[in-house]
Amino acid sequence: MLTYLFSFLLSICLSYVLILAVSRLFTKLDILDNPKKYFKKRKPIPYSIGVVFFLAFWFLSIFFVDWSYKLGLILWFWWVITMVSFMDDLLSLSAKTRLILQIIIGATIGITSIKIWYVSNIFWWVLDLETLYFTVLDKQIFLIPLFFTILWYVFVFNALNWTDGIQWNTSGLSLICFFVILLLWLKLALTDTYLGGQQNARFIMQICTILVWILIPFFYFDYKEKILMWDSGTMFLGFMLATLAIISGWKIATVMAVFWIYAVDAIYVIIRRILRKKNPLSGDFTHLHHRLSDIWFSRNQILILVFSLSFFFGITALFLDRTGKIIVFTIIALFVVFLSYFGEKVKKISFKK
Repeated sequence: MLTYLFSFLLSICLSYVLILAVSRLFTKLDILDNPKKYFKKRKPIPYSIGVVFFLAFWFLSIFFVDWSYKLGLILWFWWVITMVSFMDDLLSLSAKTRLILQIIIGATIGITSIKIWYVSNIFWWVLDLETLYFTVLDKQIFLIPLFFTILWYVFVFNALNWTDGIQWNTSGLSLICFFVILLLWLKLALTDTYLGGQQNARFIMQICTILVWILIPFFYFDYKEKILMWDSGTMFLGFMLATLAIISGWKIATVMAVFWIYAVDAIYVIIRRILRKKNPLSGDFTHLHHRLSDIWFSRNQILILVFSLSFFFGITALFLDRTGKIIVFTIIALFVVFLSYFGEKVKKISFKK
């Protein structure tokens, strides 16, 4: 208990200090956004502050996370992703280049032990994905798990990245996600009698505890519009969400319960762009928060709605069986589609007037 209390204090303090230090450094280096580009009247603020996540977690993991092969992989990939994303923030890489990098990241992770081995469904049977494989340097590479792992990482990377169209959204959703994962594994740690399960629960809880505490100061500065995380932050958070969902014993459904609103929105936007013959990964103003804004929701109203629903469905998913989760996912999907349809109707009526 004292360890978790100390990690709480040190994580929050370190995150707060690093945000201030990096913000001042980036201000001096003129790594500032252009608010006029987003029709904002505020002063320019430092962007790419998401590098703070890596710096803080790397230091804190030395003291508060049990060392393992999985932690080593996480830190290594995390460093690569942070550096690439930081360069993307500075150079503004094309959507195609970002997609290629995301595929490479997912493929590299999938070749290691962090991959999706099976898929379960509503009929309570499990589909084993370890079928087709080839061998490279005495290492078996399974094709179907590799494909699903790449697809999972690319989807989470982009779905979370698209939430940053409204200030405070990405940090808030991520905070809720990591908190729900923490509660999930606290529940499993109290009920699982298997030693390996308890060790994995301890590992996940240690990581999520640090992430939640790190995000709290970031959440505050983000709300005050003092900083911008940009891709160096969203890619890191997406990587951790995707990875924790896999190494948490494939608890993808529970993670998706929190994130399902924007997962459905991402699918909706991709299909819409393809039908309109546009690049499905290019940026535009058709995401959920944009559509809510079109029907006269304020920023705070949008955030309260998204956070409340995400937290409610995430907590609910902790206690639901598979059928219950399917029902929850269906409700959220219908809600997002209805909002999209309603928003389109309102825009057409407003345009005619």
